[in-house]
Amino acid sequence: MKLHKNCQGDHPDFLSALSRRDFLQVGVLGTIGLSLPEMLRLQALEIPKVESFPALADAVIHIYLPGGIAQHESWDPKPFASPDYRGPFTPIKTSVPGEYVGEKFVNIAKIMNKLTVVRSMTHGEAAHERGTHNMFTGYRPSPAIKFPSFGSVVSHEQGSRNHLPPYVVVPSQSIPEQGTGYMSSAYGPFALGSDPASKDFTVRDLLAPKEVTASRFDRRRGMLAAVDEHFRAVEKSDAIDAMDSFYQAAYGLVSSSKAREAFDLSKESDKLRDEYGRNTAGQRLILARRLVEAGVRMVSVTYGGWDHHSNVRGGFESNAPAFDQAFARLITDLHDRGMLKRTLVMVSSEFGRTPKINSTNGRDHWPRVFSVALAGGGMKEGYVHGASDALGGEPDRDAVGPEDLAKTMYRCLGINSEKRIMSDGGRPIDIVNGGRVMKDWLA
Repeated sequence: MKLHKNCQGDHPDFLSALSRRDFLQVGVLGTIGLSLPEMLRLQALEIPKVESFPALADAVIHIYLPGGIAQHESWDPKPFASPDYRGPFTPIKTSVPGEYVGEKFVNIAKIMNKLTVVRSMTHGEAAHERGTHNMFTGYRPSPAIKFPSFGSVVSHEQGSRNHLPPYVVVPSQSIPEQGTGYMSSAYGPFALGSDPASKDFTVRDLLAPKEVTASRFDRRRGMLAAVDEHFRAVEKSDAIDAMDSFYQAAYGLVSSSKAREAFDLSKESDKLRDEYGRNTAGQRLILARRLVEAGVRMVSVTYGGWDHHSNVRGGFESNAPAFDQAFARLITDLHDRGMLKRTLVMVSSEFGRTPKINSTNGRDHWPRVFSVALAGGGMKEGYVHGASDALGGEPDRDAVGPEDLAKTMYRCLGINSEKRIMSDGGRPIDIVNGGRVMKDWLA
């Protein structure tokens, strides 16, 4: 389709030459793209919402430690086991009487009285991808269907607020299980595109291209209004009003200074950034706090590599100190700002590690028992749920599955996890199939 030269201005006379489909294919938004408004539009096409529960939390920060963090060196040490099970570190006491954490969790030990630690998580998937699927969806992997991530479900059920995407991954969607599964791609995560720890950190898609001046940006916005008015007159369709709202939401994200500032770490004091740590863990977690403070509903943060088949000592000495500093500061920061009670923080990994140190001084994959940690958002403080056996190889009591974790998380957010969502194939599927709300965890 060709347009006349006089079609390049703001005047809508040329619209008679366009069909609605032509317009949507051409895309008047030009260089800022159709992806964001299309995402917002598609979100309205799913099945109707159902009644939810009263929410205990407004947002979730899900910190994922990929590779399978060893429970013995972190949340579930065995101080009285023999060295070949206890491992290379000496467990340390915490602020909860009688409870220990790994030696490298010095700062976490001090804020243990603000956490709920689950030491009896279990599932049967020893492969990274399958274990990750469990811990991001609450479902075992299926060859017949791909299940959506927690963030995509939250995005579907609760939508955006304050011109911000409901679901953000930090720094990028490096894990396929963070995606939408059987749901529309409209509910996928907003990815930063670069690491907040880098000196030249910027977030893609939040600014109009350099060649698009403010006046040109506003002109495109006005042009969109003219196009919509034309189609209203021709088609008299109420859908145009809905369509317009999604495009305006897209413009809102790009044009709102408050929305852009949510991603701007320079707004934080140098002192606080130092306290989180001027490293990957610290800057990712301080950004996560900024995002939920501004209105993002779920932030999924990945940090480190914990697949320590060899030299678990060296692996923890490399990864744990930065995480320990950043996580403890995050919990304290949220508490000091009055945000912790309404922000659920969840730390998980795809599985744990073998109870016995192997021949290369590491630990291998072990899904039979491992730990997760939670804080805020309706959780008890200073609570330890369940236990592994004396060697840290099996649940000793109160075993918990990924579906229980998922169901409890959704309960905290006020989402009815027994609701069914329509798949892209037209099949209704439970948000969580089975599982229970872990009332023992709730304050």
